[in-house]
Amino acid sequence: MKIRIIYTSGGIMRTKISAIFIFLILSLIFTGFIMGNKKESKETGKSKPCIKKGKFDEFTINEFQEEMKNGNLTSVELTKYYLERINAIDKNGPNLNSVIEINPDAIKIAEKLDIERKQKGPRSKLHGIPIMIKANIDTKDSMETTAGSMALKGNIASKDAFIVKKLRKAGAVILGKTNLSEWANFRSTRSSSGWCSIGGLTKNPYALDRNTSGSSSGSAAAVSGNLCAVAIGTETDGSVVSPSSTTGIVGIKPSLGLASRTGIIPIAHSQDTAGSMARTVEDAAILLDLISGYDSADPITKTFKTNNKGYQKFLDKNGLKGARIGVARNYFGFHEKVDQLMEESIKIMKSQGALIIEATNIKTPKNFGDLEFEVLLYEFKSDLNKYLKNIDPKIKICSLKDIIEFNKKNMNKVMPYFRQELLIMAQEKGTLLDEKYIKALKESKEMAGKSGIDATMDKYNLDAIIAPTNGPAWKTDLINGDHYSGGCSSEVAVAGYPHITVPAGYVHGLPIGISFIGRNFSEGILIKIAYAYEKATQFRKPPKFKEKIEK
Repeated sequence: MKIRIIYTSGGIMRTKISAIFIFLILSLIFTGFIMGNKKESKETGKSKPCIKKGKFDEFTINEFQEEMKNGNLTSVELTKYYLERINAIDKNGPNLNSVIEINPDAIKIAEKLDIERKQKGPRSKLHGIPIMIKANIDTKDSMETTAGSMALKGNIASKDAFIVKKLRKAGAVILGKTNLSEWANFRSTRSSSGWCSIGGLTKNPYALDRNTSGSSSGSAAAVSGNLCAVAIGTETDGSVVSPSSTTGIVGIKPSLGLASRTGIIPIAHSQDTAGSMARTVEDAAILLDLISGYDSADPITKTFKTNNKGYQKFLDKNGLKGARIGVARNYFGFHEKVDQLMEESIKIMKSQGALIIEATNIKTPKNFGDLEFEVLLYEFKSDLNKYLKNIDPKIKICSLKDIIEFNKKNMNKVMPYFRQELLIMAQEKGTLLDEKYIKALKESKEMAGKSGIDATMDKYNLDAIIAPTNGPAWKTDLINGDHYSGGCSSEVAVAGYPHITVPAGYVHGLPIGISFIGRNFSEGILIKIAYAYEKATQFRKPPKFKEKIEK
């Protein structure tokens, strides 16, 4: 057995010492090592990870581009750097488990982009930048698109999702695919966010025993842990903003129709959208610019033609001055320390010139949640069956019914902790021509949009509404499922309106996000306000991969 001793002083001991003295020193060190490990094991169950600060930790897209422009960095070097961090942090060390699959062609892609940069210059701000894609998004390469389900294991897409085409065109390096809640967290009534049968459990980088929330858990953890520059997530209700909040990053859930859904495994077409996840508002805006666009295969993106504003021009550090911001206090009250952070944020915004209008609650009837759920069940069955018609023919899964049967036959592997109640409930629904579905869709959209967010913003002449994104990350409980304390995503998601979350502080070392909510296609206004808030606060601190929360 070899024992390697690393001297943290930075030097290497070269003095000749007698064999006996060496033996005594090694014995003492080895004994101390064992005793130290025993002490740590008693306290935490295993030794604490020691993660060194990386050379490019917290770098922004513009900083990377500047380094590349000056010849100090290549895309190949940056890609290798992130691959090394993934190996050290995601697959070893704290075993963050945010990455479900690495793109074996990543370095080759980076090499070509480096050559192109020298010959023609960069295509965009993402040229040569390694990014991550959620594992429910099609990529025409050797990586699988599975939504984390073993039923789709081996599914290789025949073409890129529309947003992936745009990212490749922009010169991004698709570094890999991120882990997620299986079927984007639409499988069981007591699922654990961040767990899927293919990828296992994603851990929260701020406290490894805590949940990352879902379903874009891997994308959030990878960005927060500095395993990539930025990442793509998807949201039906909260799955971009909630994991972003719990991992201390920025998440932008855009208006429905801003980004194409073609090539993304669906839950519900009336709410689904891709979103950008980054460590800064600026990077999130850059990514949003590049994934936005009209797609003839996704009719809802026709609205993009008249609503494309280009979002980087809204990055104004004085963006809070004169902004009329409402406070939706009906989303407060689930945690006193979260409320305290919100009050501090309100004071900061006032100091930056914002006009704060109190008690501008977004009101919806008590049956709102039931109507949303009804819509999701109907659309999941219909939309998923359409998607499955075009998957890799060698995958013998053609319908939701096939998935349910596959899960039953492979119960020990697929359902060791929770079952598939939601899949069964969706399968029992009829078609989208059912009156029950049509009525639920119409009423829920009206409640969330015109009678909800729009009515509140019109009444008080608001530019944005703020609320806590959600509470502190809960301890992961694979047996009983999630312990979600509260949040503000549902009305915005059903309405199909934009939603941005930005770090707002910490509760026992766990990140808390503040949400900025606006009218349909008001991304520019929200980015302006969120950017100014971020610049005034600078709350984000990189995670230290602790075993448990601070006291």
